[in-house]
Amino acid sequence: LEVQATPTTKCPGEAKLPKLLKPFLPDIWFRDQTLKHVIYKMQLHFHRPLSSAPSTSPPSEPDLTSFHSFSFDPSAPDYTSLLSDELLLNILSKLPISQHVSNSLVCKRWLHLHGRLLYSLKVADWSFVTSGRVFTRFPNLTDLDLVRSCIQMPKSSGIIVTHKTMSVHVDTHFILDGFLEETVLLPSNAVDQGLRMIAGKYPNLQRLAATGASEEGLLRIAEECPTLQELELHCCGDLALRGIAGIKNLQVVKLMGFIGVFYNSTISDIGLTLLAQGCRRLVKLELCGCEGSYDGIKAIGQCCQMLEELTLSEHRMDGGWLAGLSFCGNLKTLRLRSCKSIDKSPGADEHLGSCLTLEELHLQGCQIRDKQSVKALFLVCENVRDIVLHDCWGLEDDVFSLASICRRVKLLSLEGCSLLTIKGLELVVLSWKELQRLRVMSCNNIKDTEVTPELATLFSVLKELIWRPDSRSLLSSNLAGTGMGRKGDRFFKRSKD
Repeated sequence: LEVQATPTTKCPGEAKLPKLLKPFLPDIWFRDQTLKHVIYKMQLHFHRPLSSAPSTSPPSEPDLTSFHSFSFDPSAPDYTSLLSDELLLNILSKLPISQHVSNSLVCKRWLHLHGRLLYSLKVADWSFVTSGRVFTRFPNLTDLDLVRSCIQMPKSSGIIVTHKTMSVHVDTHFILDGFLEETVLLPSNAVDQGLRMIAGKYPNLQRLAATGASEEGLLRIAEECPTLQELELHCCGDLALRGIAGIKNLQVVKLMGFIGVFYNSTISDIGLTLLAQGCRRLVKLELCGCEGSYDGIKAIGQCCQMLEELTLSEHRMDGGWLAGLSFCGNLKTLRLRSCKSIDKSPGADEHLGSCLTLEELHLQGCQIRDKQSVKALFLVCENVRDIVLHDCWGLEDDVFSLASICRRVKLLSLEGCSLLTIKGLELVVLSWKELQRLRVMSCNNIKDTEVTPELATLFSVLKELIWRPDSRSLLSSNLAGTGMGRKGDRFFKRSKD
């Protein structure tokens, strides 16, 4: 089968390029001018007579407007073998990432070169690490995710349990209200052995994610991988965090403690203090399912003075932890995700303090029915510029009215807050004199027809307004003029037989 692209226009006397039999190449090889020149030179080399004398006439410019596709012939020689690995690697690197896998199937050489182009990998089979094949196949990795490979579950099972952060195959003996058994998770010594191998082979590693690592394995990573900047640890205890104290350039840490139906590990104030004392250059910290209290958050704020972003997901913090945020002297973004409560016992308002540098407050999927904890949160974040509330339960008018404590808000984004009404919204946004951007989406108790003249005046001076509060009113506006949405007698009439 031969596919030949014929140009739509052809100049008189135009010379045809010789045909070359080789495997199919992606279309981008023929769209890119540099690659066209490379292939053109290869064609001239292999179609030049061997006995011909060197030509004294200057070479003519190749006609790149009439490039022919190549036909497939498995017995044809591989003319790319003339190219050095460095040149071919440079060519392959310019192709879209979506074509890398298909290019790696051309031959063993291309497979090897494809491995050199890959810098990020998620390992699903632990034996791929212990056998050393990962180091041969992908010698230049800087981002390695081992989380899935540390869970030994039958991959042939059709049952998949999914969490917000991961998915695993389980068998029929798995109990949904329990956790993964210890026999399912790789033992710590096995994980540490793999980390020692990784530390010796990838000294330029920048990101690592692992499950069940202990202090010994993390110490080896700290010694051999000085460029490591991001670390994600699942199912590790407090004492394991002593191993990351030697990672001097660590800037991003994600700790996964308690995760329902997966594993139940404890990260408390002890672990948070060890983390704070060992990683003083942290910029971003995410705590998922972690325990702790005021002492742990205070230690992080005092030691990690470069911390700019703090995320708490499904936290199990003791009462009073909010007051520890006042020690985070450079914190700019605070995120709370899927938290069943903000702070069970925040304490007196005068003891809370304030996070003066905070600019963004994000709450997603949180329960914010408790007025005392919500008030404490807004008091700590009183200087915030952006407030984002998405799918928060219990956000009624009287709870949202506490946001008026924050006087410097410039952006408000509300989505999926179905209990909030136009009265509660108006009461708060009219008190914010610096408000510039407003986004209200999928808040079905906020009606277009209830917008007051004062609120309409505010809308007219905003720099950005996204107003899609009521899905029904949005549907009606989209169907305007189509005739749909009326009574069915226009469209559905009984046929008269």
